[in-house]
Amino acid sequence: MDPVSRYVDDVGNGTVRCRLCPRGCTPAPGAWGKCRTRFNDSGTLRIFTHGRLTTVAVDPIEKKPLNHFRPGSLTFSVAAAGCNLVCPFCQNHSLSQSLVNNPAVRGRPDREWKPKDVADAAIEHGCESISFTYSEPILLLEFVDLVAPFARERSIDIVFVTNGQATEEAARDMAGFLAAANVDLKCFDKDDYRRTLGGSLDATLDTIRILREAGVWVEVTTLVVPGFNDRDDQLRSIAQFIASVDCGIPWHVSRFHPAYRWTDRRATPPETLNRATVIGRSAGLAHVYTGNLPGHEGEKTRCARCKAVLIDRVGYRIGDVQTEGGRCKMCGEPIDGVGFP
Repeated sequence: MDPVSRYVDDVGNGTVRCRLCPRGCTPAPGAWGKCRTRFNDSGTLRIFTHGRLTTVAVDPIEKKPLNHFRPGSLTFSVAAAGCNLVCPFCQNHSLSQSLVNNPAVRGRPDREWKPKDVADAAIEHGCESISFTYSEPILLLEFVDLVAPFARERSIDIVFVTNGQATEEAARDMAGFLAAANVDLKCFDKDDYRRTLGGSLDATLDTIRILREAGVWVEVTTLVVPGFNDRDDQLRSIAQFIASVDCGIPWHVSRFHPAYRWTDRRATPPETLNRATVIGRSAGLAHVYTGNLPGHEGEKTRCARCKAVLIDRVGYRIGDVQTEGGRCKMCGEPIDGVGFP
């Protein structure tokens, strides 16, 4: 029988309210939440995807992307189907939207993972972390909480690549076991978040603040989509918000490729990412990266003070490293992040 959610309230007549994310679904008996990962079983909210990992891979940590967290290390990437947003430009829609688009299939994998098995697999593959990624890890929160003690025993870090759509309660619980997170901040317009994405801008902003204030290493990604979030005012607002939390938080401005329901839009021009980089630096951000554009100068890690190249990076491959003891070899400036040589 599927495990029971801890983020639930009884609202009467067998109906429950999910308090995991800002959607606050209230499924009646026999109904699913909007994410299709939680089901009201006669007044009990059960988690369909608990331990049902459909995707497993060994990745460079830079793929998350995390450029300032244990650079050059491997991470054990895992995912289950499902998401609590409905982004029309999702670059991973075959996994994230599979339960919504094909509810009759439901996609149960042959193997249901035990928490200990995930931690053991990370060790077996020489990984320093476990990344819950590709789809929305917040929907696996109860499962990850069970993986965390086994990971801790093995000195393995837990990483989330998340949209940040969590209630304050869930975000604070995440902060208790996460070492790092890359949070997608998709735009800076409350109406677009609600109407286009099906979520809450405030929830993502709060999650970024809560995680960073709790000591979790945070990086932020914005997929820059032409005609959606590529105006200067949007990009400036995102950059200014990140700077208000911590100027050392890296901001990844990534190139959109036509996908899912928005195949009629062009890929993001490189000059748009260049413009976003200038805006980010003007807002006071020390580290702005370009993503999905291999070979671009914006992939390199530079010293915040002297601007020397500290990590020469192409795609997910690391070349020359000019750090020592977590500092720039040239000027001695400490580097924002975790685990630099």
